[in-house]
Amino acid sequence: GIGGSFPYGFHISVINYPSVHIRKFINETWIDRHGSPLHPETVMLLWSFIVSVYGIGGFLGSLCCGYLTTKYRKKKCQMFTNLIMLVAALFMALSKTAKSFEMILVGRFLYGIGSGFSLNIHPQYVGEISPKKLRGFTNSTVAVFLTLGKLTGQVVGLREILGSEALWPWLLASSGLSALVQLVTLPFFPDSPSYLLIQKGNEEAC
Repeated sequence: GIGGSFPYGFHISVINYPSVHIRKFINETWIDRHGSPLHPETVMLLWSFIVSVYGIGGFLGSLCCGYLTTKYRKKKCQMFTNLIMLVAALFMALSKTAKSFEMILVGRFLYGIGSGFSLNIHPQYVGEISPKKLRGFTNSTVAVFLTLGKLTGQVVGLREILGSEALWPWLLASSGLSALVQLVTLPFFPDSPSYLLIQKGNEEAC
Protein backbone atom coordinates (compact mmCIF):
# COMPACT_ATOMS: atom_id res chain seq x y z
CA GLY A 1 0.00 0.00 0.00
CA ILE A 2 2.86 2.40 0.78
CA GLY A 3 4.00 2.34 -2.85
CA GLY A 4 0.57 1.62 -4.34
CA SER A 5 -2.44 3.85 -3.69
CA PHE A 6 -0.72 5.88 -0.93
CA PRO A 7 1.21 8.26 -3.29
CA TYR A 8 -1.95 8.95 -5.29
CA GLY A 9 -3.89 10.02 -2.19
CA PHE A 10 -0.92 11.98 -0.86
CA HIS A 11 -0.43 14.11 -3.98
CA ILE A 12 -4.11 14.87 -4.37
CA SER A 13 -4.27 16.56 -0.95
CA VAL A 14 -0.73 17.87 -0.37
CA ILE A 15 -0.60 20.34 -3.29
CA ASN A 16 -3.27 22.60 -1.75
CA TYR A 17 -1.21 23.70 1.25
CA PRO A 18 1.84 25.35 -0.38
CA SER A 19 -0.22 27.04 -3.14
CA VAL A 20 0.39 30.59 -1.85
CA HIS A 21 4.12 29.96 -1.44
CA ILE A 22 4.49 28.38 -4.89
CA ARG A 23 2.65 31.24 -6.62
CA LYS A 24 4.92 33.70 -4.80
CA PHE A 25 7.95 31.64 -5.81
CA ILE A 26 6.88 31.67 -9.49
CA ASN A 27 6.60 35.47 -9.42
CA GLU A 28 9.92 35.96 -7.60
CA THR A 29 11.69 33.64 -10.04
CA TRP A 30 10.30 35.58 -12.97
CA ILE A 31 11.42 38.90 -11.46
CA ASP A 32 14.96 37.51 -10.96
CA ARG A 33 15.09 36.42 -14.60
CA HIS A 34 13.37 39.32 -16.38
CA GLY A 35 13.30 42.19 -13.87
CA SER A 36 9.51 42.57 -13.90
CA PRO A 37 6.68 40.71 -12.14
CA LEU A 38 4.20 38.44 -13.87
CA HIS A 39 0.56 39.38 -14.26
CA PRO A 40 -1.52 37.71 -11.49
CA GLU A 41 -3.57 35.83 -14.12
CA THR A 42 -0.37 34.41 -15.67
CA VAL A 43 0.83 33.29 -12.24
CA MET A 44 -2.53 31.58 -11.69
CA LEU A 45 -2.29 29.94 -15.13
CA LEU A 46 1.18 28.54 -14.35
CA TRP A 47 -0.08 27.34 -10.97
CA SER A 48 -3.00 25.63 -12.73
CA PHE A 49 -0.54 23.84 -15.03
CA ILE A 50 1.43 22.62 -11.99
CA VAL A 51 -1.75 21.21 -10.43
CA SER A 52 -3.23 19.68 -13.59
CA VAL A 53 -0.05 18.17 -15.07
CA TYR A 54 -0.26 15.54 -12.32
CA GLY A 55 -3.50 14.27 -13.89
CA ILE A 56 -1.91 14.19 -17.36
CA GLY A 57 1.02 12.16 -15.99
CA GLY A 58 -1.43 9.85 -14.22
CA PHE A 59 -3.33 9.29 -17.47
CA LEU A 60 -0.13 8.38 -19.35
CA GLY A 61 1.05 6.11 -16.52
CA SER A 62 -2.29 4.27 -16.47
CA LEU A 63 -2.28 3.98 -20.26
CA CYS A 64 1.16 2.30 -20.37
CA CYS A 65 0.57 0.10 -17.32
CA GLY A 66 -1.13 -2.87 -19.01
CA TYR A 67 1.46 -3.30 -21.75
CA LEU A 68 4.53 -2.81 -19.54
CA THR A 69 3.36 -5.08 -16.70
CA THR A 70 2.62 -7.87 -19.18
CA LYS A 71 6.05 -7.53 -20.78
CA TYR A 72 8.29 -6.81 -17.77
CA ARG A 73 6.32 -8.22 -14.76
CA LYS A 74 4.52 -6.24 -12.07
CA LYS A 75 7.23 -6.29 -9.41
CA LYS A 76 9.89 -4.99 -11.78
CA CYS A 77 7.55 -2.26 -13.09
CA GLN A 78 6.70 -1.18 -9.55
CA MET A 79 10.40 -0.92 -8.68
CA PHE A 80 10.99 1.23 -11.75
CA THR A 81 7.98 3.36 -10.78
CA ASN A 82 9.61 4.03 -7.41
CA LEU A 83 12.76 5.24 -9.18
CA ILE A 84 10.61 7.68 -11.21
CA MET A 85 9.07 8.98 -7.97
CA LEU A 86 12.49 9.41 -6.37
CA VAL A 87 13.63 11.48 -9.36
CA ALA A 88 10.42 13.54 -9.04
CA ALA A 89 11.12 14.08 -5.32
CA LEU A 90 14.62 15.28 -6.20
CA PHE A 91 13.21 17.81 -8.68
CA MET A 92 10.79 19.09 -6.03
CA ALA A 93 13.40 19.32 -3.27
CA LEU A 94 15.87 21.27 -5.45
CA SER A 95 13.38 23.54 -7.25
CA LYS A 96 13.69 26.43 -4.79
CA THR A 97 17.49 26.20 -4.61
CA ALA A 98 17.73 26.13 -8.41
CA LYS A 99 15.16 28.98 -8.66
CA SER A 100 13.18 27.03 -11.25
CA PHE A 101 9.40 26.64 -11.07
CA GLU A 102 9.72 24.43 -14.19
CA MET A 103 11.27 21.77 -11.95
CA ILE A 104 8.02 21.67 -9.94
CA LEU A 105 6.12 21.17 -13.20
CA VAL A 106 8.40 18.29 -14.26
CA GLY A 107 8.29 16.78 -10.76
CA ARG A 108 4.49 16.83 -10.66
CA PHE A 109 4.34 15.24 -14.12
CA LEU A 110 6.70 12.43 -13.04
CA TYR A 111 4.72 11.95 -9.80
CA GLY A 112 1.60 11.62 -11.95
CA ILE A 113 3.17 8.92 -14.13
CA GLY A 114 4.32 7.05 -11.02
CA SER A 115 0.96 7.33 -9.27
CA GLY A 116 -0.96 6.24 -12.38
CA PHE A 117 1.25 3.18 -12.61
CA SER A 118 1.12 2.36 -8.90
CA LEU A 119 -2.64 2.72 -8.58
CA ASN A 120 -3.14 0.14 -11.34
CA ILE A 121 -0.41 -2.28 -10.24
CA HIS A 122 -1.33 -2.27 -6.54
CA PRO A 123 -4.67 -4.18 -6.66
CA GLN A 124 -3.45 -6.57 -9.37
CA TYR A 125 -0.17 -7.50 -7.75
CA VAL A 126 -1.50 -7.70 -4.18
CA GLY A 127 -4.45 -9.84 -5.31
CA GLU A 128 -2.18 -12.24 -7.19
CA ILE A 129 0.48 -12.83 -4.52
CA SER A 130 -1.85 -13.05 -1.49
CA PRO A 131 -3.21 -16.37 -0.16
CA LYS A 132 -6.89 -17.04 -0.92
CA LYS A 133 -7.99 -16.55 2.69
CA LEU A 134 -6.39 -13.08 2.80
CA ARG A 135 -7.28 -11.91 -0.71
CA GLY A 136 -10.32 -9.87 0.32
CA PHE A 137 -8.38 -8.19 3.12
CA THR A 138 -5.36 -7.36 0.94
CA ASN A 139 -7.56 -5.92 -1.83
CA SER A 140 -9.11 -3.55 0.72
CA THR A 141 -5.63 -2.02 1.26
CA VAL A 142 -6.16 -0.03 -1.96
CA ALA A 143 -8.90 2.08 -0.35
CA VAL A 144 -7.24 2.15 3.08
CA PHE A 145 -3.89 3.46 1.81
CA LEU A 146 -5.57 5.91 -0.59
CA THR A 147 -7.34 7.49 2.39
CA LEU A 148 -4.19 7.25 4.51
CA GLY A 149 -2.27 9.09 1.77
CA LYS A 150 -4.81 11.92 1.77
CA LEU A 151 -4.70 12.13 5.56
CA THR A 152 -0.87 12.14 5.63
CA GLY A 153 -0.79 14.90 3.01
CA GLN A 154 -3.15 17.01 5.10
CA VAL A 155 -1.17 16.48 8.31
CA VAL A 156 2.35 17.12 6.95
CA GLY A 157 1.00 20.08 4.96
CA LEU A 158 0.23 22.03 8.13
CA ARG A 159 2.26 25.25 8.59
CA GLU A 160 3.66 23.89 11.85
CA ILE A 161 5.16 20.84 10.08
CA LEU A 162 6.21 21.21 6.40
CA GLY A 163 3.68 23.71 5.02
CA SER A 164 5.76 26.81 5.80
CA GLU A 165 7.38 29.09 3.23
CA ALA A 166 10.84 27.73 4.02
CA LEU A 167 9.94 24.03 3.93
CA TRP A 168 7.36 23.64 1.14
CA PRO A 169 9.87 22.03 -1.33
CA TRP A 170 10.46 19.29 1.25
CA LEU A 171 6.71 18.92 1.69
CA LEU A 172 6.32 18.15 -2.02
CA ALA A 173 9.38 15.89 -1.97
CA SER A 174 8.38 13.98 1.18
CA SER A 175 6.50 11.22 -0.66
CA GLY A 176 9.88 10.14 -2.01
CA LEU A 177 10.26 8.42 1.39
CA SER A 178 7.40 6.02 0.60
CA ALA A 179 9.00 5.24 -2.78
CA LEU A 180 12.32 4.57 -1.04
CA VAL A 181 10.68 2.25 1.51
CA GLN A 182 9.09 0.20 -1.26
CA LEU A 183 12.23 0.17 -3.38
CA VAL A 184 14.14 -1.36 -0.46
CA THR A 185 11.47 -3.92 0.53
CA LEU A 186 10.00 -4.97 -2.84
CA PRO A 187 12.94 -7.23 -3.90
CA PHE A 188 11.97 -9.54 -1.00
CA PHE A 189 8.40 -9.96 -2.35
CA PRO A 190 7.50 -12.89 -4.64
CA ASP A 191 6.85 -12.56 -8.35
CA SER A 192 3.28 -12.66 -9.60
CA PRO A 193 2.10 -16.28 -10.18
CA SER A 194 0.51 -15.28 -13.51
CA TYR A 195 3.89 -13.94 -14.71
CA LEU A 196 5.70 -17.10 -13.57
CA LEU A 197 3.22 -19.34 -15.38
CA ILE A 198 2.40 -17.41 -18.58
CA GLN A 199 5.64 -15.53 -19.30
CA LYS A 200 8.20 -17.86 -17.68
CA GLY A 201 6.37 -21.18 -18.13
CA ASN A 202 7.44 -22.20 -14.61
CA GLU A 203 4.46 -24.13 -13.22
CA GLU A 204 6.26 -25.23 -10.06
CA ALA A 205 7.22 -21.67 -9.08
CA CYS A 206 3.67 -20.52 -9.87
